[in-house]
Amino acid sequence: MTNKLKKCPTMKLSYDRETDILMVETSKEPIDYAEGVASIIVHFSRKNRPVLLEILEFSDFFAKATKLAMKTKKEEMVDLGM
Repeated sequence: MTNKLKKCPTMKLSYDRETDILMVETSKEPIDYAEGVASIIVHFSRKNRPVLLEILEFSDFFAKATKLAMKTKKEEMVDLGM
């Protein structure tokens, strides 16, 4: 089974160190509304397509995600008997 990622020619990443926000722009469509959970806000177009993803307090988010990924990898290695 192969996972193919679709190319997104308009994707743009930007990080604001002062506010510690990572922004992922996936489209140039106008933003109609936004929804957020914890430190993640997703902005949508009128067609309910994600246009912009904001990760607030990105440094903390990245540190936690990395720690979780390392823990998961370690557990996978134990399950494989490594």
